[in-house]
Amino acid sequence: MSNNKPDVKFIFEITDKVLWNTFRKNEIGDVLLPFVVIRRLDCILEPVNAKVRAAYENFKDKVGEDKLEPILRKATIHPSLPKGVQFYNTSRHTLESLKENPKTVEMDFNNYLNGFNAEVKDIIDNFQFDKVVARLVKNKLLYQMIDAICKVPLHLNKVDNHNMGYIFEELIRISNEQSNETAGEHFTPRDVIELMIKIVFSTEKEELTKPGIIRTIYDPALGTGGMINLAKNYIIDELCKDEKNKPVIRTYGQEINEQSYAIAKSEALITGENADNIRHGNSFTEDRFPDKNFHYMFANPPYGVTWVKDAKFIQNESANPAGRFYAGLPGTSDGQLLFLQHMISKMENEGSKIAVVTNGAPLFTGNAGGGESDIRKWIISNDWLECIIALPRDLFYNTGINTFIWFLNNKKPKHRKGKVQLINANVPEDKDNGIDGFCHGEKRSLGNKRNKIESSHIEKLVEIFTNFTEGPYSKIYSNNDFGYYQITVEQPEYDENGNIVKDKKGNVKPDTKKRDKENVPLVEDIEVYFQNEVLPHVPDAWIDFEKTRIGYEINFAKFFYEYKGLRSSTEIKSEIEVLEFGSDDNKGITELLKELLG
Repeated sequence: MSNNKPDVKFIFEITDKVLWNTFRKNEIGDVLLPFVVIRRLDCILEPVNAKVRAAYENFKDKVGEDKLEPILRKATIHPSLPKGVQFYNTSRHTLESLKENPKTVEMDFNNYLNGFNAEVKDIIDNFQFDKVVARLVKNKLLYQMIDAICKVPLHLNKVDNHNMGYIFEELIRISNEQSNETAGEHFTPRDVIELMIKIVFSTEKEELTKPGIIRTIYDPALGTGGMINLAKNYIIDELCKDEKNKPVIRTYGQEINEQSYAIAKSEALITGENADNIRHGNSFTEDRFPDKNFHYMFANPPYGVTWVKDAKFIQNESANPAGRFYAGLPGTSDGQLLFLQHMISKMENEGSKIAVVTNGAPLFTGNAGGGESDIRKWIISNDWLECIIALPRDLFYNTGINTFIWFLNNKKPKHRKGKVQLINANVPEDKDNGIDGFCHGEKRSLGNKRNKIESSHIEKLVEIFTNFTEGPYSKIYSNNDFGYYQITVEQPEYDENGNIVKDKKGNVKPDTKKRDKENVPLVEDIEVYFQNEVLPHVPDAWIDFEKTRIGYEINFAKFFYEYKGLRSSTEIKSEIEVLEFGSDDNKGITELLKELLG
């Protein structure tokens, strides 16, 4: 990704001079993020404040609030803002003017905040900014904080919208790293996002550089907005940087956590995006984009989080053939596959790509005929699954478990149709044994994050993906290879005399204690499998075909298993012979081993 590093020294200066010893390290972002947003809005509005306030005084008692808002937004039009902006402030204060009266700064600051339009006040409320202000007031730091933030130049002629996005992203990154004990809940490491983005867009440049292209990017578990913003920046700054035709990229997202939503919406607002495309709410029970489809979708939904409180709503929708969850329901202890179904429902008919991070559970949990298996069957049978990458361990801030990235595409290229590529990147660097791997250790651990995927690793993985050939880290399978028949094998019940027990109709009675299940690959004949694999061991067994189910699973361990034969006795003996033992007891053991090994 771009090495464009914004100047964010002010973060550390304000932390050291104002906030230190009052706010803990992991709370610094709670203070700085809303203040940076307010400062940016304040700087943008500086040339139009007088015009906005004049319009407010002139019309506030003459028109209703619904008609007043467009008038005030129109008042933000200015040579520096030819299209105006989505926000305004009607108070008589600015951040600079608040410094004129230190004794009344708390009252004046509240008046200033209340002067913003409803959308900005919604962001401020979701930041829970009143708690931050209360602590600043209690510690007599509000005036100092306002004075310090006023020294940060965030005017449009000094920091354009694009660079403001970089500053805000860097502030989010630093804030989350400093609060690494909870960072993974709302923050995906940059290296993981970069891999997702570069894989998704590795084959998109030709399409994106055609004239008049408009594309949408969406995240239903938005967090602070990092995925959609970094994806957009990658397209504009790198993929299409030197191209004559550049696409119009529109970003969308929904987030349930109030503070994360406030951060994401703030970034949209202060960088000139449409802030209305960032919405608050539960993506399962309150889809804020019910009739919208998207070209690219990215997500890192929470792992192992229960959806019990949403169960009734989701179960009702799952009964509707036109609903998002009709393919099946996972167990209520984990909603990852619900997010995946939700994203699939948002695919454009003309073509969409999805990249979503999960843990291992969605790949293989659930029995044949169960919800998880049926969802996998639905995805793979529709030929949407393009690739899964097994990530190195210890990449995330709050978990060290195995993680995977699913890549879905409803317009696969011809050579990928009917096939799924599996890439094993869970290979750490091991220079001593000549293994480059796909990660190396961080200089210092950040929570559970001990490893990092470097750009060189990402380029190698992109190359493996685009080459679409088999190798030590890449396997290619047909869709049917992930499916299996789960057959029920019965054996007869015998009485105490060794005779087969029959029921009243004369049918052989199965012994439920001996009942077993076998998974037969879809590509094999059930009868042939039964003859070759079961009957030689239990010759009186039979299949209860009424209980046969079809299941799907993606077992990475099985697909990348490499058989390592036993070492020869000659090899072991030669190693023993070169060992030096210091005691007579050990010499005796050595001689015994030599004798046993011949």
